[in-house]
Amino acid sequence: MKTKELVYASLCAVIIAICSWISIPTAVPFTLQTFGIYLAIAVLGGKLGTISLLIYLGLGAIGLPVFAGFKSGLAALMGPTGGYIIGFLATAIIMWGFEKFFGKNKVSFIISAIIGLIACYALGTVWFMKVFSAANGPIGLAATLGMCVVPFIIPDLIKLVAAYLIGSKIYRLISPQGLKS
Repeated sequence: MKTKELVYASLCAVIIAICSWISIPTAVPFTLQTFGIYLAIAVLGGKLGTISLLIYLGLGAIGLPVFAGFKSGLAALMGPTGGYIIGFLATAIIMWGFEKFFGKNKVSFIISAIIGLIACYALGTVWFMKVFSAANGPIGLAATLGMCVVPFIIPDLIKLVAAYLIGSKIYRLISPQGLKS
């Protein structure tokens, strides 16, 4: 990896962390994390965007307070919302795969981001139900979806579009090729 790529990936990890701190606390906090992840992938592409997310996850796992609510450590990853944090990695890998097979373009970005978001929701929901049920007793799928997914769908889609629009402009500044439309 070139030094410039490592710097960009690290910078995007910091942006994801800052986005996670912008939070409205609820059972699953409203944050700008998904915006940061989409932005990293829009600017850096799938591979480096995924690396920036891995840096972010690593920083949080070793104890730096980069997760929502300034949380960190394995306890945050193993807690009720940990599945959504891990689900971000699924989103990044899906987006990287789409980019690899279909190229770096608007349609590929949006479709892969939506599929990645669905994967994140699925992983996070199953995880939330398991951890929440172990601590508090059973919780149904409808209740979990109502608390952890439904309120986030429209905001996450708005973050996706905003990240694409902003990211494509930044990409054009740092790459001579520009992001295809």
